[in-house]
Amino acid sequence: MFPHLKKGWCNKTVLYHGQYTTNSIGRTTQRHCAANSIDTTPLRTALFFPGHGVQRVGMARPWVENFPDIAGSFLDEMDSILGFRLSRIIAEGPNSELNKTENSQPAIMATSVLILRILESKFAFHTKARVDVTLGHSLGEFSALVAGGYIRFGDALRLVRRRAEIMSQCTQRAAGRTGEDYGMIALVCEPEHMDGLLNTIHEFLSPSLSDFNDDSLSFGTLPFQQVVVANINSKNQIVLSGSIVRIRTLLIQLRQFSGHDPRAVRLKSESPFHSPIMAPAADYMRSALEDIPIHFPADMPCVSNVSGLPFTSEDSLKELLSQQCVDTVRWWDSIRYLDQERGVRRWIGIGPGKVGRNLVGKEVGKVMTKGGGVWAICDARDVEDILVSLENTERDVSND
Repeated sequence: MFPHLKKGWCNKTVLYHGQYTTNSIGRTTQRHCAANSIDTTPLRTALFFPGHGVQRVGMARPWVENFPDIAGSFLDEMDSILGFRLSRIIAEGPNSELNKTENSQPAIMATSVLILRILESKFAFHTKARVDVTLGHSLGEFSALVAGGYIRFGDALRLVRRRAEIMSQCTQRAAGRTGEDYGMIALVCEPEHMDGLLNTIHEFLSPSLSDFNDDSLSFGTLPFQQVVVANINSKNQIVLSGSIVRIRTLLIQLRQFSGHDPRAVRLKSESPFHSPIMAPAADYMRSALEDIPIHFPADMPCVSNVSGLPFTSEDSLKELLSQQCVDTVRWWDSIRYLDQERGVRRWIGIGPGKVGRNLVGKEVGKVMTKGGGVWAICDARDVEDILVSLENTERDVSND
C-alpha cells in the first residue's frame, strides 16, 4: 500500500528511560514476556567484552611477549580455524588491512578470548566460579557466549568471520547502488537531553503517513532512508548507522529545527552495522546457527544485546543473535538491568581497549559501593594489580 515503507526501515524501537515504544506491538510484547520468564536471583559479578572499533595493530603483542607459550598456541589455533594468518595482520597490520570488517571482527573476538584463556591458565581465574553473568557489546556478544559456555571458540570464530564478510559485501552493494559512503556516527549529549534527542530522531526517522502522499517523494529520495539508531550505549551516547551524508543531513535538521546540538563523532567502522542493510548477515546467522552445537543452559546467564535481558532458551539465543545484525544494541538497557534489577556490583571488562569499561562506568560509576567496581583487563602489565583488587572485593561480595 505504501511503497516507501520497506520492511524494517521505519520499524525501529526507541528507548526512553528504559521504556520501549514502537510501531511493532509484537516486539514490545516479546520483551515483556521474556522479562516475565527471567530468573531474579541476585548476581554479583559480570564479565563483559568490547565490540567493533577497538582494534589496533599490535593489540595482542603484550600478551604474546609475556605469555608466549599459551598465546602462541592460541594464535596458531586461530589461524588454523580461519585458514589464513590473521595473527600476522593483528601483529603487523597495516591498519588498512586490520580495519577491514572481515579481519577486525574476528581479531577483536579472538584477542578477547585469548586474554580470558591466559587469565584462566596463568592466574587461576576460574570463570565459572567467579563470574555470575556475561555480556558483550555488539560483536562482543560472541566473546560473551564463548566465555559463558554456550558456543565453542572455533565455531564462534568461523561465525564471526563469515558474518563479517557478508556485512562487508552488504556495504559494498549499498554503496554501489547509491554512490554514498556508509558507516556509523556517535552522538553525545548531556544526559538530561537524551530523551528529547531520541524522541526527535525517532520523529525524523518515522515520517507520518501524510508524507507518503506527497507525489514529490519516492523511495529513493526519502530524506533519512537508510539511517537508524544502531546503539543506545549510555545515558548520554547513541549511535546512528547508515548513509553518512544522510546522517549528517539529519544532524543539520536536528540543529536547525529542533534545538538539539549533540557532539558527533564518526566511528572507526566502514559498515553500517545494526541496520536493515545487514539483513543478509542475519539470514546467514539463522541458517549457520542450526548447524553448530549450542549448549543451553550453559555455565551462567548471558545478556542479549537485542532484548537487554538474558537469553531464555536455545531458540531465543539463535533468533536474537541473528536479529542483532539488524537491530538496535541496547547496551544501556543491559547495564541498567544488571545494575538495578540483578544487583551486579563488580564489572570485569576483558579485551582490547577501555571503551567497554567507559560505557559501563558511565552508568554504574568506577566504584559504586564497598565490594564493587569496574575494571578493564586489556594490558598484560596491569593484570596482577587488577586481580589483587578483585581479590580485595571478593570477601565483601560473598559476605553481602
